[in-house]
Amino acid sequence: MTATESELPSHLRGNGAPVTEEHTLTELEVTGTIPAELDGRYLRNGANPVTGMSDHPFLGDGMIHGVRLRDGRAEWYRNRYVQTPFVADPDRQVIEVDSSLRDMTSSKANTHVVGHAGKILALEEGHFPYVLDGNLETVGPTDYDGQLTGPFTAHPKICPTTGEMLAFGYYFVEPYLTYLRVSADGKLVQREEITVGGPTMMHDFNITENNVIFMDLPACFDLDLAIKGEMPIAWNDDYPSRLGVMPRSGTDADVAWYDINPCYVFHPLNSYEDGDKIVLDVARFDHIWRDGPMDFPSPMLWRWVIDTNTGQVHEEQVDDRSGEFPRVADAVIGKKHRYGYLMSFSDMVADDPMQTKGALLKYDRDTDQRTSIELGAGKVPGEAVFVPSDNTKSEDDGYLMTYVYDAASDSSSMAIFDAKTMSDEAIASVHLPRVPFGFHGSWVDASVAD
Repeated sequence: MTATESELPSHLRGNGAPVTEEHTLTELEVTGTIPAELDGRYLRNGANPVTGMSDHPFLGDGMIHGVRLRDGRAEWYRNRYVQTPFVADPDRQVIEVDSSLRDMTSSKANTHVVGHAGKILALEEGHFPYVLDGNLETVGPTDYDGQLTGPFTAHPKICPTTGEMLAFGYYFVEPYLTYLRVSADGKLVQREEITVGGPTMMHDFNITENNVIFMDLPACFDLDLAIKGEMPIAWNDDYPSRLGVMPRSGTDADVAWYDINPCYVFHPLNSYEDGDKIVLDVARFDHIWRDGPMDFPSPMLWRWVIDTNTGQVHEEQVDDRSGEFPRVADAVIGKKHRYGYLMSFSDMVADDPMQTKGALLKYDRDTDQRTSIELGAGKVPGEAVFVPSDNTKSEDDGYLMTYVYDAASDSSSMAIFDAKTMSDEAIASVHLPRVPFGFHGSWVDASVAD
């Protein structure tokens, strides 16, 4: 390893290193057989600093990696920067209280990508969404015809029954939290300020068939860090941990708050109503960023059960194997789920990637059994996105899609696994150039955006 490489932050070494070229590839090698029923795009977002450098894994520039599937073929692979002000002006200050944190178009757009109401949206939680076209080219930021005036989460929830997109935004000055509801045809129809104890970093939230659940947790905005240009979030032992339940069309006055033990959750698996109880499965950290901006303990799957009659929350650890980036089938978001999927890997050693062993975990919440796809040494998957098969007969009839990095060849593939059998062998693998580690993605069906 050269001296220059050894001086890089660990998140920019190995497959954390950004790629420098945007590709459009159409002659793609495939191992196995792509199911002919798959007609759409597998898209994934991630932080890929245009300068080659970033001070934190969350601060790189958004790059979408996508594969178009149709008629049993991989028609193309594209990777494109989201054309934000930071790509146009790489010297622009990322964390600057009076400019980038207040200008809602100054997004890194690097965290998630979703399809809703005929649009593809690249998301980052501090600013406006960015709209992309079907070829991943940037259309521009959207404020929903002037109705959106503040941040929009990277983790909206699309209701499988109504088609609504339920969302929120958090901010470092009041109002600290704002609930947002977008209609199935893409109109922002509700904006409700929610009272919380301070400038908490609320990365994600939960929905059920009738409610939304906010996670008000002790990772809070720190003005002193922001003024220094550092990652402006730190752990606050004095900030209470609690869950807020509100009807989907409710107001601040309708929120019922429930205390829980101190912790942090970036990502819930799913939540649902069970009589007078609300059940939430989450990837729970004991804390984050207590000892600095790279303080990430291992997350584990937990279950919280809110008893709305007693006001108590039962908290139970489900497993002791570390896992993150939890997903369920989109058809059961907000409804009772049986199956959930998490990404897992052994400790990552940037300077020796062959030591890392990646896996995809499947939890059966009815039987409390865990099965897994074990990828072996040097192979690391990303978040697994569930795509249903045609004429599905059970919740797990379908496919898991993810990018898999292979350290031995320093290349990647878009892998399609059988979600029911969880066979270690992929149904199909589309061979690609190296795709750096990233964050979240979606299967955007051709019926949603084409």
